[in-house]
Formats: sequence, structure tokens, C-alpha cells
Amino acid sequence: MNILVTGSSGFIGSQLCPTLSSRGYTPHPISRTTFGDITPHTHWLDKLKGVDCIIHLASRVHIMKDSAADPLAAFRHINTAATLNLANQAAQAGVRRFIFLSSIKVNGETTQPGQPFTASTTLSHHSFPPPSTSGRGAGGEGLSDPYALSKHEAEQGLRAIAQQTGLEIVIIRPPLVYGSEVKANFLQLMHWLRQGIPLPLGSIHNHRSLVALPNLIDLIITCIDHPAAANQTFLVSDGEDLSTTQLLQRLSAALDKPTRLLPIPQKLLEITLTLLGKRAIAQRLCGNLQVDISKTRDLLGWNPPVSVDEALRQTAQAYLQSQR
Repeated sequence: MNILVTGSSGFIGSQLCPTLSSRGYTPHPISRTTFGDITPHTHWLDKLKGVDCIIHLASRVHIMKDSAADPLAAFRHINTAATLNLANQAAQAGVRRFIFLSSIKVNGETTQPGQPFTASTTLSHHSFPPPSTSGRGAGGEGLSDPYALSKHEAEQGLRAIAQQTGLEIVIIRPPLVYGSEVKANFLQLMHWLRQGIPLPLGSIHNHRSLVALPNLIDLIITCIDHPAAANQTFLVSDGEDLSTTQLLQRLSAALDKPTRLLPIPQKLLEITLTLLGKRAIAQRLCGNLQVDISKTRDLLGWNPPVSVDEALRQTAQAYLQSQR
């Protein structure tokens, strides 16, 4: 089976393509270095000949300090309009299925204790205006983040294309993804733990869902030809939620380093960070973000093949090797 993979050189794509090959699929990688930027005007038909399924990973990613003059427009340009352009041409070319990697941010940023997000979680109010170009999806409800809104609008547009053309759409919304060659905050945490820097994070009692890259890749591949995946939205995680403190303790063990976590009361930490203008950091460190993957388990018969501790061990080993 021929699989076109956009974003093939990225964190997920670079490990997805070899796994596809090892499982008998024929990946056709598309990356910025070999293909150029993906835009709403990209001509795809030549690349789509003989393609059975598209796995669309390419996107403008969430940026903490965005320098774009209009971040919402920039996200919509790539994540919404370019995605729908590809999907429309895929339908014209006879591609059977389109797997879209969305984001748990479409559901929201936080959950209440014991009330995880589900694939059908509804949102409550409009936070951004609708896009200026018609046919790009309605404005997102309850979304305060332009990246999340652009993903939401892409999802809405893809569902419309599925109804109009028969192209099968599969949407996957992962939370934070970690694994070999992980970057950003997760990488920084490993730096701090390896250096033995004491962290004031020894008394955090939140619950957060994460997903290891091997588990996400396994679900993506399951969705390529599983008949029950057509036109469905799935949440994904490792199936075990961790507090920030538990994550750091288990990551320290994977790095074979002692845990140096100071038991600062969680509420005091939240107040201090908020007073310092770091409310978003306080939320990521102390807030809850849980996802319910029961639909994914039940509909697809899927379970995460790699445990949290094994995934952390693999991540830590790859990191340690990179530091030599």
C-alpha cells in the first residue's frame, strides 16, 4: 500500500516512515527540503498518483513567542487552508483515506479532576473571528489559541470534504508527544535532571496524559486500513496519567540520576509563577490535562504497545547517546 507522508523529516515523520517500511507499507515522504513549503496553492496531483492513503503531519507548529504580524492568519494559511487544499486534491486523485494529525488543544488546555477530554467533548464559546476565506471551517468554540483554532477549522473542513467526496477522514488528537530526539520543554527537563539541578516540583499532584512516540506511530498505522477508523476522531495517550512530580521521578530513574525535587507546596508555586507573569508555565506544570482513550481502545481494539516506563527509558537512552 502506498502511503504519502507529509512532514516526513519532522519529529514524528522521521520515525514513522521507517516503521511503515518495516510493516510492509511503501511510504512516499514529503519534506520541506525535498518538496518545498506546503501552501494553499501547492499542486499535488502528480504526487498523488497511485497513493492509497495520506498521513498529514506537516503543520505550522505551536510557537511560544510568535513573531508573525498576524499569528492566527499564519496558522490558518498552513494548518487550515493548505491542509484542505491537499485533501481536496486527494479526493480528486482517488486517494481512499486521509489521516490528519490534529492536537488535543482542539479540546482545550485543561481538564477538571476526574473529567478527562473525550473525542466528543464540546466547547462553549467563540474566541476568534471566522476565517475570511469561505469554506475553511467555522470559527473554533472555546479556543483561545490560534494554533488550536487552525487545527479545529481544518478538522471541520475535512469533515465537509469527506461528506462531499467520500474521502475517508481520520483525525487523531495527541497530547504532548515524547520520544527519541524530543525537543523543547521535555528536552530541557532532561538537561536539568542530568545536571542534578534541584527543581521546586516535588509536591505536584496533578494528572496529565502524555503519549510516547512509538505509541502514537502504532495508532497512526492502525488507522491506515482499519475499517472502523473511517470518518472518526480519536484521542491517544499512553493509558497512564502522571503528575509532574511522578514524571520527573520516573524520568530521573530512566536517566539513572537521583531525583532532586524540592517539596514546594503546589499552590505556592502556582501563585509565585503567576505573580512573575508565568501563568502559562504554572498551568503546564500544575494543571490537569487528561484524555479518555476508551473510544480508541473499543472501536479499534487498540492498546498502547509500549509502557510509560519503557518509553521513558528509550527516550532517556537516546538522549544520553546524543550527549556523548
